[in-house]
Amino acid sequence: MTGDGLAEAAELLAGASALLVCAGAGMGVDSGLPDFRGDEGFWRAYPPYARLGLSFAELADPRHFAEDPELAWGFYGHRLDLYRRTAPHAGFGLLLRFGSRLPGGAAVFTSNVDGQFQAAGFGLVAEAHGSIHHLQCTIPCGPAIWPAGELSLEIDESTMRARPPLPSCPDCGAAARPNILMFGDFDWLPERTDAQMRALDEWRRANRRAVVVEVGAGRAVPTVRRYAELASAATGALIRINPREAEVRHGRGVSLPSAALPALTALLGG
Repeated sequence: MTGDGLAEAAELLAGASALLVCAGAGMGVDSGLPDFRGDEGFWRAYPPYARLGLSFAELADPRHFAEDPELAWGFYGHRLDLYRRTAPHAGFGLLLRFGSRLPGGAAVFTSNVDGQFQAAGFGLVAEAHGSIHHLQCTIPCGPAIWPAGELSLEIDESTMRARPPLPSCPDCGAAARPNILMFGDFDWLPERTDAQMRALDEWRRANRRAVVVEVGAGRAVPTVRRYAELASAATGALIRINPREAEVRHGRGVSLPSAALPALTALLGG
């Protein structure tokens, strides 16, 4: 992260009328959350799965909720508890305070399912891959999506398997699952995310010259990077913060090769 890059980014922010935050898994790393980058990173976070030889992609497969729900809910139940216990790092607050001072305010587009932006106080958040804090039927028998509420599962951390009783659909009694878009997922109910996206689209139409701060979004699943690039295409007002993949095409924005919290503190902590 160079002084020139910080100066360019600060200049973009100084002229901002609204702030669009586009965030991937790297945004949560400074809160202590794993980003599951590659099998080795995933297995460091969850050693039992290393012993079983199960990758993140293999576990994030909706078929497990029908074939082995104890395995499926062991993974997602542990993550739900982890996300509830994790406080958003200070960078979230810096972005929120900066955005709240702008005429157009702040909005968020994220692939994260952890709910950290809502916990930090952001109001307009579009969760492209859904939320672990909401459930749906596995069949699904209907369009219902409901809050996970106080759901708490007992998990054997030596095997990472959940012990019954497991969540079920209140309408048909079938197994329930998180309202998260998983790999090879044809049963995810997108209505909640669709409503969030409609609200974000309306905000963007009213704030066409918003500055985009993209944080912790890699190329492996480029959902967030593509959205950030499209949202800033007309203005070039993109600040990309990433420790490994921060490159920005010439004239399309500013590159800050850094983790989230140090870069946000340097930009907004004054």
